[in-house]
Amino acid sequence: MSEQQHARHQAEEAAVEETETLVTAPQQQDEGFDALLDEIDAVLETNAEEFVRGFVQKGGQ
Repeated sequence: MSEQQHARHQAEEAAVEETETLVTAPQQQDEGFDALLDEIDAVLETNAEEFVRGFVQKGGQ
């Protein structure tokens, strides 16, 4: 019985550590997205027309 309780306790500790990791991961993703959006904003501020032309397909589509 003691071994079962010990194994259960270890599993609970692992679940807590995993949850803590998952909580910090979205914050890191948000920082990455913010940096990407800032970079796009900077490009659009300097040459928006050229940026849009890069996405226009030949044939006018």
